[in-house]
Amino acid sequence: MNFNYGFILESTAKKIKLELQRKFNDIGVDITVDQWVVLLELQQHGTQNQVELCEKCAKDAPTITRIIELLIKKEMVLREECKEDRRKFNISLSKKGKALIQKLLPVVIEFRKQGWNNLTEKDVQHIERITKKIQDNLNN
Repeated sequence: MNFNYGFILESTAKKIKLELQRKFNDIGVDITVDQWVVLLELQQHGTQNQVELCEKCAKDAPTITRIIELLIKKEMVLREECKEDRRKFNISLSKKGKALIQKLLPVVIEFRKQGWNNLTEKDVQHIERITKKIQDNLNN
C-alpha cells in the first residue's frame, strides 16, 4: 500500500489553511483560521466550555486556551464561570464576534466553492467517507 496518502491529506489541509488565512489578510481581518474555527463552532452550536471546544475544534487544551484568550482580547468572545464546574468556563460569542462571522461567512463559502470546484457530489461523498473512516480508525 502506498502511504503517501497521509502526506497528501496533510499538505492539502495546510494549503487550505494557508490560502484561507491569505484571504482573511487580504480583506484586512485580524483573525487566524484557528480563531475562525472556534468562532464558527460557537456560532453553530452556541455557548460551550473550553473542554467541549477542544473536542469539537480538534485542538489540545493549551491551544484552545491561547485562542480563547486572544479572542477575548479582540472582544470576539465572552468568558463566564461555569456554575456546575468551577474549573471550566463557558465561552460565547460577543456582538463583535457575531458581526465578524456575518462578514467572513460569504468569504469562506466562496473560498470553499473555489477549492471544491469541479468535484462531483459523488467525489465529495467519497472524500467524506474516506476521511471519516481514517478518523474512526485512529480513534479506535
